[in-house]
Amino acid sequence: MVTTVLVTGANGFVGSHVLEALQQRGEVKIIAACRDAKKLLPGFVGEARVGDLRDPHYRKALVQGVDVTCHAAAWSSLWGHRDESRTLYLEPTLALIDAARAAGVRRFINTSTASAASPDASSDPMSRGIPRALWPHLCNVIAIENALLEQAGAKFQVVNLRLGIFAGQRYSLGVLPILVPRLKTHLVPWVASGRTSMPIADGRDIGQAFALAATAEGLSDYEGFNIVGAEVPTVREVITLLHEEYGLPLPHFGVPFALAYPFAWLMEKLDPIVPWEPLITRSIIHLLEEVSADNKKAEELLGYRPVHDWRETIRVQMREMNERQLQPMRMVKAVS
Repeated sequence: MVTTVLVTGANGFVGSHVLEALQQRGEVKIIAACRDAKKLLPGFVGEARVGDLRDPHYRKALVQGVDVTCHAAAWSSLWGHRDESRTLYLEPTLALIDAARAAGVRRFINTSTASAASPDASSDPMSRGIPRALWPHLCNVIAIENALLEQAGAKFQVVNLRLGIFAGQRYSLGVLPILVPRLKTHLVPWVASGRTSMPIADGRDIGQAFALAATAEGLSDYEGFNIVGAEVPTVREVITLLHEEYGLPLPHFGVPFALAYPFAWLMEKLDPIVPWEPLITRSIIHLLEEVSADNKKAEELLGYRPVHDWRETIRVQMREMNERQLQPMRMVKAVS
């Protein structure tokens, strides 16, 4: 039986990799939701439904005839921008969930983050997210998780994928393009000696995780999974690779988390009076907290086995960054 799978955010980092993975499966019919069909991957075979998720008429039409929704559309910000995160991400996503339920979509696969419950409970992908007032967008990610948990049932199955740190081809907002120019300033410290993990997830592995979640059988009404790479490096290992292969400076000093957070708070407070974005923010410090995420549950229930080594993934992204990133990336995603 053919399953009709809708992929929102089909032009984005996650969405484009989900399309690639789904196209390797003959048992699915793919619908790509995007703002511009011309920006879909070359060779895309499927239906394109073009529109804006903020439009209620578009949302209603979008989910008609859909069995599974892979919600990869996301507006993101690594700090501040509370109102934009609410209007561009939280509200359209909650409305899409309602529309999907009303249309009889039987499975909704959500994009979340492995940092949602860090550092206290992130090893358990079924744990409740822990809202952090210091990062409004993360609070909205968690609000969506909670809404899906409350609405999951026999007729509306939910799969929540807590993804590691995005990296690889067609990168968008992420830690690497934010970190690289800041390392060049020689002002970025080691936090906690760089010993915490950096759970890098290659876009190609993420795409496979979604494709498996879209077609897996025997799942409960609500399932949560951590999705990370084949091997999880430490922050020190990642920065050392950037130093040895790309000549980026190693940090010259170190601070514990207890000092890193107030220092980042000070950088945020200085933002209105300086012409550049903060050197570091509390949300970035939060991303450096230990997540202790692994793929054990995803391997057992989905058959997820990532194949892309984090070193290869960084090299792929660095090549792309050298070609297209002519100036430092802002810590907020533009609406395209």
